[in-house]
Amino acid sequence: MANAVRDELRFILNAEVVHMRDVSPTLTLLDYLRLQRRLTGTKEGCAEGDCGACTVLVGRLGHSGLVYETVNACIRFMGSLDACHIVTIEHLAGVNGQLHPVQQAMVDFHGSQCGFCTPGIVMSLYGLWLQTPNADAAHIEKTLQGNLCRCTGYEAIMDAAKAMADADNSGDKLIVTHDTIAAKLKELSDGIRVDIETSSGRLIVPGSVDDLGEILQTNPEATIVAGSTDVGLWVTKHMRDISPTVFINHLAELQEIAEDDDGITLGAGVTYSDAFDAICGTAPTMGDLWDRIGGEQVRNMGTVGGNIANGSPIGDTPPPLIALGARVTLQSGTDIRTIDLEDFFIDYGKQDRAPGEFVRSVHIPRLPEGEHFAVYKISKRRDEDISAVCSAFRVALDESGAVASARLAFGGMAATPKRAKAAEKALTGQPWNEATVDAAMAALQSDFTPLTDWRASAEYRMLATKNLLKRFYLETQGQTVQVTRHKPDMAEA
Repeated sequence: MANAVRDELRFILNAEVVHMRDVSPTLTLLDYLRLQRRLTGTKEGCAEGDCGACTVLVGRLGHSGLVYETVNACIRFMGSLDACHIVTIEHLAGVNGQLHPVQQAMVDFHGSQCGFCTPGIVMSLYGLWLQTPNADAAHIEKTLQGNLCRCTGYEAIMDAAKAMADADNSGDKLIVTHDTIAAKLKELSDGIRVDIETSSGRLIVPGSVDDLGEILQTNPEATIVAGSTDVGLWVTKHMRDISPTVFINHLAELQEIAEDDDGITLGAGVTYSDAFDAICGTAPTMGDLWDRIGGEQVRNMGTVGGNIANGSPIGDTPPPLIALGARVTLQSGTDIRTIDLEDFFIDYGKQDRAPGEFVRSVHIPRLPEGEHFAVYKISKRRDEDISAVCSAFRVALDESGAVASARLAFGGMAATPKRAKAAEKALTGQPWNEATVDAAMAALQSDFTPLTDWRASAEYRMLATKNLLKRFYLETQGQTVQVTRHKPDMAEA
């Protein structure tokens, strides 16, 4: 069995078990649904995981059994769906052919105008309804972060979502067939390597982490795909060839979360959604940042390990993890090594990772009691946007009120996520007061020479970084920053 190889993907599409042999490594779920299966209720909008028009549910077996999550079909590759249950808008139906309760609520509360975005919104609300039928307004807003609607506005959609709480779920297909689908997926999850080669490339689905190590030893040039929230755009926007492609999002060994008194260890395949509770338990102020990483669909797909491995200078997780002193574990074959996360990033597009080596896990120490820590994200939109600057600050004070230690880490300010060593030096040993902070703000000029791009100018980035350090100081003194959303004055419009 260890040497067995399967040459087909096996999954469930709505109510049908599907076997696929002719599969390109870059075939997206969206193209498969629309072009090959003619399931055109799933729409194509942005093709980059931003608008949510392509939202579907994917059911997968995990540590807590069968779980359904919303995903963006436009950047989800078919190679990542072995032994999964794909659910599209066409599968929704009420009893005796009536509308599903989620669909009926959208009709009753006039939640649609042009209708293009509606199937994706319905699928997002359906996923919420399955997990939390009586969700509050904040939970509904979080669920809809990844769904764009330009004509209806969200108030009617929010009303529809609130009304779903009273709907009868006894006839829902996924609830009725839950145990049957779970049993079938368990049968499909045979632990055998999948290896499919076609004229358009080769895709591999490892049977285990050890199998992954073996595959990468013989194919060190392979593209590793976990959540595809970044790699997906390499294909849909840049038309890159990523073959051979190794899909790892199913590997249970990479989805483990271990907690102890020292902190938490996240397997490289743990998604943002699955990591949320553990991350917030380690550093409670991380919750606000975590909820702003993409939309719900992106957080259900994207992984912390992938965000680290890609080495982007604007990745959201490295700055706070570096500030917390995280360490990353790398594996090559069966050999394992661990390094400080800040040392993993060498230069733009270059990480301390040898050919055939992959990120196995990341360990995040628990924030010691009494230390100050905060992370701030600056972006053009509050929700579902890429950072212009991400700043993380950690300061420990001694009994006299002086700075015993400081770790300041930034994204968007250099070619890699980077600590501000000069600013840290300006803080350390000095009284924690405004004069010290002003000196550290000035020292940031020698730490960074940011670039200007379409997200922000160099001047804006530097000013924002300085001001965020001042904000951090003021918050440690008990001052709070209140974000106010101003409604337009219609009399002046």
